[in-house]
Amino acid sequence: MTDLQAALEDYRRVREELETSVLPLATSVDGHSFDFQVSLHGLELEPGGYVAIETAGASQLGQILSLELRHQDTTAPGVDGQVRVRAGGGLGVVLQGDGRPFHDARLRPAAPEEVAAWLEDSRPGHAQLEVGELALAPGVPFRLDAGGFGRHTFLCGQSGSGKTYSLGVLLERLLMETSLRVVVLDPNSDYTRLGEPRVEDERYREAAAAIAVRAGTDGPDRIRVRLRDLTSPLQAATLRLDPLQDRVEYGQLVELVEDDSIHSLEELPESTATDLRLRAHNLGVDRYGIWPGADGESLLDELVSPDAPRCTVVDLGSLPTPEEQTLTAAAVLERLWRERARREPVAIVIDEAHNVCPAQPAGPLAAIATETAIRIAGEGRKFGLYLIVVTQRPQKVHENVLSQCDNLVLMRVNSVADLAHVAEVFSFVPQGLIDKATTFRQGEALIAGKIASHPALVRFGARLSHEGGADVGGWA
Repeated sequence: MTDLQAALEDYRRVREELETSVLPLATSVDGHSFDFQVSLHGLELEPGGYVAIETAGASQLGQILSLELRHQDTTAPGVDGQVRVRAGGGLGVVLQGDGRPFHDARLRPAAPEEVAAWLEDSRPGHAQLEVGELALAPGVPFRLDAGGFGRHTFLCGQSGSGKTYSLGVLLERLLMETSLRVVVLDPNSDYTRLGEPRVEDERYREAAAAIAVRAGTDGPDRIRVRLRDLTSPLQAATLRLDPLQDRVEYGQLVELVEDDSIHSLEELPESTATDLRLRAHNLGVDRYGIWPGADGESLLDELVSPDAPRCTVVDLGSLPTPEEQTLTAAAVLERLWRERARREPVAIVIDEAHNVCPAQPAGPLAAIATETAIRIAGEGRKFGLYLIVVTQRPQKVHENVLSQCDNLVLMRVNSVADLAHVAEVFSFVPQGLIDKATTFRQGEALIAGKIASHPALVRFGARLSHEGGADVGGWA
């Protein structure tokens, strides 16, 4: 063996001994956040995980927020020059402690029962929604604070992440444990079986009985939207009328509606407004299946009725044309906003929100839906209107809707650009936890904001109702 090979072996041996001997220690100058070091050999810590911080005579509970590779040059006996030692290090937060600074406190992974005890002690007095368990503390149930849904919520996950299934879990628990009314704009018919219990749970059976699904253009539960229930701008947008460029036809429409001459576009062929009638026919608007006729019932009236269902699922996916879907979504949002003075708390679920309130609306109907969603996002909370915005592509949702959300439910997202956008909007969530979204398994999520006691990595539990789409299975 040459002298060079011997020297290299000695160097590697010494480096390994030094790296193995790195103690798991934490230091905090404020008693709330801490910096730590840990050996990379037998590493058990990861971002989002829980640690016990052993200080003088006490044990505090903390959470790891970031973990990175660190290098330090040091000297060692028998080795010429410096040895570059590799270790793990990062930042964490004290979840339960005395608030006093500490230095070189020993770290160890916290046992699940220690985490469970802290969560039990920190529970607020109002309703709790048990949605699953902590992904990094197996067997420890995780509950959302129902009061946190008094803020807008953003749920994001790519296809296959378990987003639809998990949102179903969340909605079931809201209906079981709170009195909050729920309106779901469902473009993919994913929640049409929300009222069909799959297990014998009497609590959910009662909640399921109060769920109504409005779908299609036929039958007693069809989707009905009356022309006279729409605002003037939405009526005009339906016919693609500009009040200045199309002033004659616009004026005809206003006159017909104000004089109560027509209640539905189905009655338009009987009017004398030839140009308006021709426009409606050429656009196919007079043949929309959502018009209920002159005396038909209205979904919009039902939404604000004292006898309204506890939960209404509007199955937009059952409508035959994209125009009818967008018109119905815009009409629902607009009616809830117009009736805001009633101050009745309502959770408005906008699934596939990039289609309902897109960053760049395509057409007048989409523009009105987006404008209304922005108004609700900006001012709806003080009137009891709370959004649950759901999408696969956060960059395609209008920024004035997204930026008003105080709660985040982030499932698997592989797009680096999308995660960067989420991190920018939800800057209160540790970057190290957001970065983990690329590694989430089906049904796992990062939950942060007013609905969570702390930014937590969670595995959603089992559904109590059937899905409209395929079952996820295997992770619940």
